[in-house]
Amino acid sequence: SNKFFLPESEMPTQWYNVAADLPKPMNPPLHPGTLQPLTPDDLSAIFTMSLIEQEASQERWIDIPEAVLDKLAIWRPSPLHRARQLEAFLDTPAKIYYKNESVSPAGSHKPNTAIAQAYYNKEAGIKRLTTETGAGQWGSALSFACSQFDLECMVYMVRCSYDQKPFRKSLMHLWGGEVVPSPSKLTKAGQAVLDKDPDCPGSLGIAISEAVEDAVTHPDTSKYALGSVLNHVLLHQTVIGQEAKKQLELAGERLPDMVIGCVGGGSNYAGLAFPFVRDHLDGKGVQLIGVEPCACPTMTRGRFAYDFGDMAMMTPLLPMHTLGHSFIPPAIHAGGLRYHGMAPLVSWLVQCGVIEPRSVHQLEIFEAAVTWARTEGIVPAPETSHALATVIDEAKKCKETGEEKVILVNFSGHGHFDMGSYDAYFDSKLHDYAYPEEAIKEAMADLPDVTIQE
Repeated sequence: SNKFFLPESEMPTQWYNVAADLPKPMNPPLHPGTLQPLTPDDLSAIFTMSLIEQEASQERWIDIPEAVLDKLAIWRPSPLHRARQLEAFLDTPAKIYYKNESVSPAGSHKPNTAIAQAYYNKEAGIKRLTTETGAGQWGSALSFACSQFDLECMVYMVRCSYDQKPFRKSLMHLWGGEVVPSPSKLTKAGQAVLDKDPDCPGSLGIAISEAVEDAVTHPDTSKYALGSVLNHVLLHQTVIGQEAKKQLELAGERLPDMVIGCVGGGSNYAGLAFPFVRDHLDGKGVQLIGVEPCACPTMTRGRFAYDFGDMAMMTPLLPMHTLGHSFIPPAIHAGGLRYHGMAPLVSWLVQCGVIEPRSVHQLEIFEAAVTWARTEGIVPAPETSHALATVIDEAKKCKETGEEKVILVNFSGHGHFDMGSYDAYFDSKLHDYAYPEEAIKEAMADLPDVTIQE
C-alpha cells in the first residue's frame, strides 16, 4: 500500500507534552525587565490564561477540547504516504514515509495550533487576534482558524515575503484576515525601524514586535497568537507524531530509524518528533534530525543563551539557540525559516543530545524539491524541502551501505504559493548563502548578559 489512513475515531484526543520527559530540567523563561523567572501574570497581557497554563505545564498529557477536535476533523487524521516512486528513483533499500500535513485547508501543519489558539481565545471572550507571519503560512492558518471561531485577525507580514508571495495575502483576505507589510507605520516598533531604514525587508523579529505591541495597546479586545517557538504551540502540533506512530504500525513498521523535519521556530518538527523522544531516550534506536537553512543556522552556528524573541526586546527572555535578536537574515525563499531563535524545548533537546541539528544550502533544497515533485508528484514548500534534501541524502547513504532504514519525514506544507521561488530557481537566480561569521558575532554582541545553566 502507498497510503495509510486512520479513521476519525483514531484521532489523538490528548496532546503530548515533552516537558514531562526531558532528560534534564530546563532553564525557565525570564521577565525582560526584572530578569526573574516568568510568572503567569507576566504573560497575561498577551496570552489568555488557558494557554499560559499549557505553556508552563509539566503534565505529560493534556486533553484536547471537543470543539477543537471537531474543527481538526475537517482534515485530520492526515494521511501517511510511502514514497515508493522516490525510493525507486533513488534505487535505495530505505523505506521512506511522509506524514502529509499539506492536506489542511491552509496547506500546512500550522492550523493544528491555530485552531486551538483561536478556540481558547474565543472561550476567554477575546474578539481579535494579532500575529506576525514570514512566508504567510501562519498568517493564513490563523485567518482560517479565526474565521472558524468568528474572531478578527490582524497579520503583520514580513515585507520581503509580502512582496514575494502576493497570493498568501489573498488567502488571508479570503478568510477575513487583515494583512499589512512589516515594518509598518501602525506601531511604534515598525515606525522606528522605517525611520532608520525605509527600505527594510523586514524580519520575523520586527513583525513579532509589531504584533505584540498591537495586542498590548488594545488590551480589552485583543490577544497575540504565535505560530511556533513557544511550548504550547509545539504541544498542539503533537497530533502529527501521535498519528504517525499508529500509521507506521498499520504499515507494518515497528518504529522509524530516523525522524526528519525542517526547523525554523520548531513547531512542525516538534509535532512529528516529540512523540518519539521517549523511544529515543529508551534506547530504541530512533534518530531525531532537525534541518535548518545554512543562511539562518540557529542550531548549528548559533549560541545556546538567553535572548529576546523579538527585535524591540518586548518578549520574555527565552533559553534557546539564537543568532541574536538583532539578526536580520538574508531574504532567502524559505521565509518560514528566517527566524533568529529556536523553540526552547527543541534547543534544550539539542543541548541534551536528543535532537541532531543539520543545515543545508538553498540550491540543494530546490534540487531535492524538483526530484520530489517529479517522483511523488506533490510540490513541496521550500521550507519542507530542507527536510526532503536530508531524506534524499540519507536514502542515498542506505544505497551505499545496503541498510533498510525506515525514514519518517514531516511533509509540512505544499508549495503551491511558492511558484515565484521555483521560477527564480529555474532561471538560476538563486544562490547559496552562508551567513558570515562576522555578522553572527555582531548580532551576538547584543545578547543580554544572563548566565544560562547547562
